[in-house]
Amino acid sequence: MGGRYWLWLGARLILAIALVAWAGSYLGTSSGEKEFQKTLEAMKHIRSFRASTTATPYSQKNELSWEVDCDRNLLHFQTHYVDSCTNPPDCDKQNDFSQEELDGSSHEYVRQSDGSWAASKYQTGLKAVGLCGRLAQGAEIVPFPPIATMIKRGILQKGDKKTVNGVRCREWQVTLRGGPGGLEHDTVCLGLDDRLPYEMTVDWARSRTSFSDYNTTIQFDLPAEVLQATSASGSN
Repeated sequence: MGGRYWLWLGARLILAIALVAWAGSYLGTSSGEKEFQKTLEAMKHIRSFRASTTATPYSQKNELSWEVDCDRNLLHFQTHYVDSCTNPPDCDKQNDFSQEELDGSSHEYVRQSDGSWAASKYQTGLKAVGLCGRLAQGAEIVPFPPIATMIKRGILQKGDKKTVNGVRCREWQVTLRGGPGGLEHDTVCLGLDDRLPYEMTVDWARSRTSFSDYNTTIQFDLPAEVLQATSASGSN
């Protein structure tokens, strides 16, 4: 009889521990979802920003940067791509490619080797109007974290506070189900005051993106015709 009692008591104790663990897990996820929902809403009101990404998958190194002003419909984008692979047939040769582009006043420009701007011969699809419009609608767009997907498919775990680009934010560890190899491990640092993202890392791409200058006046090096167009628009 005594043995059965202790077995019964042990089973009840294990069940209680399991329920507490389950409740803690549920509450933690709920808390994370609430924070990420606030971020999803805050991102709809972004009117300007800077973002910088460095990714080093395999033998490649990619550096990308964005400067965007939604009120003036200006988007400045730079990319630098290097592939250091030296083992054919995995690759043919080392590649080193850089490009600087600007979308302004409904025209696209490319930076020339002498530092001047020239009208782009090809439509790159980098449009400030489209990017800002999708951002205002709450759509997921590069370079921002896929917050809606993280809410839907992610396991969200609260991390420590840190400072990124002079702003205090809290880091969240995000494990995404269905990522490359089954699981993807990301981090997102959300501003303590404005809930906006200030840093994101993605493990499979070995990438880090930082964000700054939300809703501030960004200075652009603009071609003369874009300066005239934006000045005329501002005076109306």
